[in-house]
Amino acid sequence: MTRGEALRAARARLAHVETPARDARDLMLHVLGIEAAALIATEREALLPEDAARFDAAIARRAAHEPVSKIIGWRAFYGLDFAITRDVLDPRADSETLIDAALDMAADARRILDLGTGSGCLLLTLLHHLPQAEGLGIDLSEAALDIARRNAKRLHLGEKARFIRSDWLEKVDGTFDLVVCNPPYIGEHERSALSDDVLLWDPEGALFADEDGLAAYRKIASTLGKALSETGTAFFEIGSGQAEAVSRLFMACGFGDITFRRDIADIRRCMIVRRTDPQALRD
Repeated sequence: MTRGEALRAARARLAHVETPARDARDLMLHVLGIEAAALIATEREALLPEDAARFDAAIARRAAHEPVSKIIGWRAFYGLDFAITRDVLDPRADSETLIDAALDMAADARRILDLGTGSGCLLLTLLHHLPQAEGLGIDLSEAALDIARRNAKRLHLGEKARFIRSDWLEKVDGTFDLVVCNPPYIGEHERSALSDDVLLWDPEGALFADEDGLAAYRKIASTLGKALSETGTAFFEIGSGQAEAVSRLFMACGFGDITFRRDIADIRRCMIVRRTDPQALRD
């Protein structure tokens, strides 16, 4: 069987997933260790038996709804590659809206706090772009913290980032110029709407936050004041349609300056929180 024939057969096996052609190609590239251009040029070459076996196993995993990123063990985010496992949330393009906002508005930050760090993608991306900064990532999952530390080492940021186990701000000391957070914000009532790619392979603790999806925001809003410096800024990822409800929680805890950043789909995806200048919510 040639490489091209194997790809065509794999696409047929993956007809039930969202992007069968792309997924088959990416898994073939991973198995062969080549770039896309090289695959196009060698589609008529025979697929070696050992490569065929590895490719078949990878396609079987994708057919069972395991995401490509979990199969190959990494995911690109904001131009960097992050190691991931099923112990951490798969980094998504939605979260790049938060990075854009933070780099635009807090480029002089020297101390960064990442609440619920997971793979470390938010903290480490910011540290990569803000050479003057150092950061702390917290997570309740030791397995996630191990992945974050691994990514910090791979990206040569181990001396700038440290990670501790904490239930949100419980064990966090000191204040920070920049706080970032992508908490669980899916309500239990939305569980049935999730694809198997997400539901079966991302950790539930990084997805669900009680029935209304607001539990994490409630807890963070009540304690953020002790960690955010007087001139600091916090950036939160929020779910579609949650802007008003989440902002009210923070306003009730004394944060009067709240703005939003929209994602590529024109959804208010990032909520930006400061202490000062009480005013109406700004979009």
